[in-house]
Amino acid sequence: MIVVRAERAEDAEGVRRVNELAFEGAAEADLVDALRVNAHPYVSLVAVEEGGEVAGHIFYSPVTVEPEAGELLLMGLGPMAVLPRVQKSGVGSRLVKEGLDECRRLGCAAVVVLGHPTYYPRFGFAPASRLGLRCSYEVPDEVFMAMELEPGALDGRRGLVKYHPAFDAV
Repeated sequence: MIVVRAERAEDAEGVRRVNELAFEGAAEADLVDALRVNAHPYVSLVAVEEGGEVAGHIFYSPVTVEPEAGELLLMGLGPMAVLPRVQKSGVGSRLVKEGLDECRRLGCAAVVVLGHPTYYPRFGFAPASRLGLRCSYEVPDEVFMAMELEPGALDGRRGLVKYHPAFDAV
């Protein structure tokens, strides 16, 4: 049985391990460490197995839109990591869904993700270009997606989405 909950200080080592194993390196783990210190507000959830081992992790951090999106809070989903031995068991889906719920509770208007184009649409994500948003990174249109958490929040807004500068090191 796996429980999804907010990350706690004592989870940091397990979160690092999950990211290193899932991404086969330390870049994303280093990114999470940097975002915890420098990005606010943020949402950081863990999926914990019965024995207490962290089996998955997801992080949402604020993004900016140029020109300014006004008072809207927009978050970027990522990184998300699941231990290889429990991938494709629903852990990632639970992390995404519960993370989106937490973003709603924070008053987040929309979430963007740079990710697999066949995975994220199941949660309601669609190409961000349909909502007038472009990614500051050179990526194919289908991998940069967005989802409004407040219907109509992005109506009439267009712009370039920029992630926290910590992402530039990945």
